[in-house]
Amino acid sequence: MTELSNDRTTEANGTKLLLLTSGATFMAFLDTTVVNVAFPALHSSYPAVSLAILSWVVSGFAIAFAALLTPAGRLADVLGRRQVFLASVAVFTLASLACAAAPDFGVLLGARVLQGIGAAGMIPAALGLLLAEMPPARLLSAIGIWGASGSMAAAAGPSLGGLLIAATDWRAVFVLNVPIGALILLSGWRSVPARPGQSGRLPDGVGTAAATAGIAGVVIGLTKGSDWGWGAPSTIGALVIGLALVMVAVARSRRHPVPAIPISLWDSRTFAVANLTSLLAGAALYAWLLAGPLYLTTFWGYSVLRAGLAVTPGALTSAVAAILVGKRVALGRQPAVVAGALVVFAAVGVWIWAGLGRQPVFLEVWLPAGLIGGAAFGAALTGLSTAAAISVPPVHFAGGMALNTAARQIGGALGVAAMAAIASAESGTYALRDVFLFAGLSSFAAGVVGLGLLPRPARLTRGRPRGEAAAAVPQPRMVPEGSLAAEEAESA
Repeated sequence: MTELSNDRTTEANGTKLLLLTSGATFMAFLDTTVVNVAFPALHSSYPAVSLAILSWVVSGFAIAFAALLTPAGRLADVLGRRQVFLASVAVFTLASLACAAAPDFGVLLGARVLQGIGAAGMIPAALGLLLAEMPPARLLSAIGIWGASGSMAAAAGPSLGGLLIAATDWRAVFVLNVPIGALILLSGWRSVPARPGQSGRLPDGVGTAAATAGIAGVVIGLTKGSDWGWGAPSTIGALVIGLALVMVAVARSRRHPVPAIPISLWDSRTFAVANLTSLLAGAALYAWLLAGPLYLTTFWGYSVLRAGLAVTPGALTSAVAAILVGKRVALGRQPAVVAGALVVFAAVGVWIWAGLGRQPVFLEVWLPAGLIGGAAFGAALTGLSTAAAISVPPVHFAGGMALNTAARQIGGALGVAAMAAIASAESGTYALRDVFLFAGLSSFAAGVVGLGLLPRPARLTRGRPRGEAAAAVPQPRMVPEGSLAAEEAESA
C-alpha cells in the first residue's frame, strides 16, 4: 500500500513539474513572435520613434535570448536548476509587468531586454529539471509535451497577439504573462525539488563573456543587416567581431578546466548532428512564421487578426504531432521521423511557393499546407529535442539543451535575415513567395543532415578466420557515459 502511495506521489509530482516547465517554455517562446503583430499599435503609441528604432523591441529580446542561453544553461547545471529556473521566471514576470506599464519607449526597450534575459534562463533550466526529475517511463512523453508547448507558442504568437490587441491594446500581450508567471513562481517554489548543483568553480568568466558578446554580435548583424545594409560597416563589424569572440570562447573552452561552453558534448555524433539540424530547421521555421502573416496581410488583404487566425490550424497540428511523437514513437525510430518530417515540410514549402498568388486560395492551398506543415515541424522538433537530450550526460542537462536551443535561435536569426534579404532584393508577390521556397530548401537541408541521427549501418567484422562466411555484426552506438541513452542501453 505504501509503495502504491509513493508511486502516485511521484506521478503527481511529475505531472506538476511538466505543467510548470511547459508553462514557462510557452511564455518564453510566445514572446519571440507575439510582439511582431503589435508593431502598428506600438508605432501609434510612440509616433516620434522611427520604425528602425522601434524594431529593437523585437530584436532586443531575440538578441538577449539567443546570446544568454548557453551561459544560463551552464549556470543552471553549476548553481542548481531550481534556483536558476525560479529566478529566471521572476525576472521574466517582472519584466513583462514593466513592459505593460512602460511610460515611454526607453523603459519598454529595457524591459524587453530583461524579458530576453529571463527567457534565456527559463528554457535550459526548465528542460534540465524535466530530464533530471521525470520518472523514466514518462520521460519521452514529457519531452514531447514540452516540445509541443514551445513550438505551439511560437506558431500561435501572431493569432494570440492579434486577438489581444484587437480586444484591448498592445500592452495586453505583456499583461498576459504576469498572472501565468506568478502562478508558476508560487507553485514552483513549493513543489520543485531542490537539488545541489555541481560542486566546484563557476564557468570561465572570460569565456562566458566572449560567448555571450559573440553570439549577440552575430545575431545583431543577422537581425539588423537588412536595416543597416548588408555591406554596411556596422553589419560587417557586428558579424566579424561576433564570430571572432565566439572563436575565442570555443578556444578557451577547449583548455579551461571549467569551460564556458561544454564543447565536449559535441564529441557525441548524435548531439553534434542534432545541433546542426536544429540550426537549419530554425532558419526554415522562423522565415516561414514571419512570411506567412505578412503575405496574408500584404497580398490577400487580411486584417492582422484574420491573418493570425489563418495560421492557427498549423499551430494546433504542430502541438498534436509533437505530443504523439513523444508518446507513441519508439526512441530508435525518432531519428527517421525527424528526417522524414523535415523533408515533408520542405515539400510543403515548395507547394506554398508554387500555389500562392494575389488571389486568396485559403481552402485549396493555405489551410492544407498549414495543417501538414505544422504537423511535420512539430514532429521534427520533438524528435530533435529527444535526440539532443538522450546524448547529454545528466550533469550537463541544462547546458546541453541550452546549446541546442541556441543553435535553433541562431538559425532563426539566419532565417529572418534571409527573409529580409529576399524581400529587399525583389518586389511584388514573388518576394514573399520565394521566402517559402527558402524555408523549404532549408528544411530539406536539415532533413539531409538529420539522417546522421540514424544509427550507423552494421559493418563487417575484421579478423575472422579464413573460410568463415563474412557476416555483418552490429557495432555498438557510441553514447556519452552517463547519458540517458547509455542508461537505457544498460537496462536493456
